[in-house]
Amino acid sequence: MQRAVTSRSVYSLSDFARTVKTLEYLYGFFAIALTIVTALPASNNRAWWVRTHDFPRVQYAFLLVGLIITLWVWPESAQAPSRLWTLLLVAALAYQLYWIWPYTRLHKVEVPSIDDANGYPRLRLLTSNVLMHNRDAPALISAVRTHTPDIVITLESDHWWQEQLDNALTEWPHRVACPLDNLYGMHLYSRLPLRDAHVDFLVDEDIPSIVARVEIGEPPVSVRLHAIHPTPPAPGENLRSTERDVELLMLADSVADESGPVIVTGDLNDVAWSRTTRLFCNISGLLDPRIGRGLINTFHTNYRFLRWPLDHFFVSDHVRLLALRRLPSIGSDHFPMLIEIAVGPSRAVDAKTRSAGIDRELEQDTRDTDVAATAVTPSEV
Repeated sequence: MQRAVTSRSVYSLSDFARTVKTLEYLYGFFAIALTIVTALPASNNRAWWVRTHDFPRVQYAFLLVGLIITLWVWPESAQAPSRLWTLLLVAALAYQLYWIWPYTRLHKVEVPSIDDANGYPRLRLLTSNVLMHNRDAPALISAVRTHTPDIVITLESDHWWQEQLDNALTEWPHRVACPLDNLYGMHLYSRLPLRDAHVDFLVDEDIPSIVARVEIGEPPVSVRLHAIHPTPPAPGENLRSTERDVELLMLADSVADESGPVIVTGDLNDVAWSRTTRLFCNISGLLDPRIGRGLINTFHTNYRFLRWPLDHFFVSDHVRLLALRRLPSIGSDHFPMLIEIAVGPSRAVDAKTRSAGIDRELEQDTRDTDVAATAVTPSEV
């Protein structure tokens, strides 16, 4: 009887040792994998499987924290992975946080808030990627009527969406329409008169953008407005991010010398913290109202723990922020976004500082692509 117990105990200890060793190997695998996907976006490789790792930085940061905690609570009775893993994981976590932290409340805001317009003219915009196959138009129409924006911009809107919105938004008579059935249709509805409004095709004859000027206030202030929706780097769309990156660069070049107020909005198919979005901001001189206010994730509505900020507003330094918020779902995979601003004198943000932050290597690499050689600069308005 004693011999049988000893045999079972020996077997159990041997099995436990193998299990611990397996866990140690798994730990090393996940640590190396997370380090690799952290480092990949630092390259200029535009392949979709590289650029995809720009998106889940917050999720990767939580996984890295989990691995670090796991290492330090590993049972003393078991052989733990080398503590040297901590150095690698902490370095990877620090790199992820470097990109994320400007979009937390710990960072200073780029666009100042004001409680009252103080006599400055105001403008309220609602942007919504409606998801072309979504048929819950009443939800969007209700949001528009509830929040009464001066301008409504829809993305992925086709002929069906145009018919629904044309009939419902009679109080927004000034319009630009580009209905398409390829997921890149686009519409603009405005209460305010538009000037020089038209549709551009910057990098692809099937991918539109809208540009217009809107006059606000009295005496009137002319605001230059761009709406864009470049293609994402993804299988079934573009295997590389080149078209998206070039479109953002062409738009940045176009507005860089604009002395008056500018607003750029749309679904960039890029996260706020990516190198390409940062390059766009630094070249254009535009500011991100998200900075210092939180992530404000807009995609995907159905997956709470897999969401990213893909829908954006970028503004010139004439803008003071009255409100910025994500609206409830309208049945799309994107949440609508609402911004209310006051437009005043330029705050003269230091152009030298912005210029010094330009990633010249990425900029030149983008300009040297074949797509950039045939791209069109947005029309002047």
